[in-house]
Amino acid sequence: MNIQTQYNYEKTWTTTNETDLLRMIEEEIGDADPKGTLLYVKETIKDGKIVSVGSCKFRIESKEKNVSK
Repeated sequence: MNIQTQYNYEKTWTTTNETDLLRMIEEEIGDADPKGTLLYVKETIKDGKIVSVGSCKFRIESKEKNVSK
């Protein structure tokens, strides 16, 4: 599963690896179980939902790529 992230101040989504996901979540919530939060994010985004943790949003990478014209 590829997960994309976007901070509130960003305009584009970025595909992010699991190590960086854990680091980002830890920065947002501190020591409040970042691994458990990542598991929650993974379960929730499976249905196409977007999850916000602090100032960062998470979503599953869509199979269709946006094509800019």
